[in-house]
Amino acid sequence: MLASEIPYRQPDMAPPDQAAGLRSLTRRRSIQVIAVTGGKGGVGKTNVSLNLAMAMTRQGKKVMLMDADLGLANVDVMLGICPRYNLSHVLSGERSLEEVIVTAPNGLRIVPAPSGIKGMAELDAAQHATLIRAFSELSYSLDVLLVDTAAGISDSVISFTKASQEVIVVICDEPASMTDAYALIKLLYREHDIGRFRVVSNMVHSKQEGRRLYENLARVTDRYLFVELDYMGCIPYDKLLRKAVRQQTAVVEAYPESSASQQFKVLAAKADKWPVAESRGNVEFFIERLIQHSRTATGAAI
Repeated sequence: MLASEIPYRQPDMAPPDQAAGLRSLTRRRSIQVIAVTGGKGGVGKTNVSLNLAMAMTRQGKKVMLMDADLGLANVDVMLGICPRYNLSHVLSGERSLEEVIVTAPNGLRIVPAPSGIKGMAELDAAQHATLIRAFSELSYSLDVLLVDTAAGISDSVISFTKASQEVIVVICDEPASMTDAYALIKLLYREHDIGRFRVVSNMVHSKQEGRRLYENLARVTDRYLFVELDYMGCIPYDKLLRKAVRQQTAVVEAYPESSASQQFKVLAAKADKWPVAESRGNVEFFIERLIQHSRTATGAAI
């Protein structure tokens, strides 16, 4: 099981066995799991995932980024790294999940996926569940797992989104982006009972444009769906971000004072304030932690 490194101060009057139990509970913290998705390709979803992960790391969090686009993975390409193993080796049993993880700059851990392997893009629900459950075996101390899903509404997108506690939907100023984002939200709500979504407007030219995109989406969901949309904010169109992509690095690392980097820091700070969700009863990442968190919270409330 994972072990966080939160210091524990023993109460003066606590019996030794009670103190040990309290220490055990603090070590077994729940891990925040956030899926980053979008209705279509080209909205900048992977850039958002990577830079949000880097921003969280720079704020002192222990963060892992899973490349969950199992057919066209590109997180490793964006960082200029060449991992020897990836999730296909985990699924085949050749390597454990811990053996395929690589460490990127600033201590961010990356779970690489294969690219150009058709079979990995066509996994069934049981195979997705095998990958999700593998995370429970990790020995790393971890605060956040970010899951960069594929685009669209494929089975992998549904599986990994359902297995996460929070869902960030990335949109941009394109008609297809908006219609596909709505279609994804509708599917996740009506067929999989996910009722809360965080929204990020990407590549906007002003804060007003970002807010307008969000309001256009919210207007439709308010009319036809009973879901909660939370506007996280927007990422400006930034030439330095494009430059960082060409340099195969994250903009928050290469150009920390850029306008895009500043907004990624804002998003990371907002996500840090989200409460840790309870288990929904699905196949979920770190499910044991979620169940224990729920029981601890219930016990504390009694």
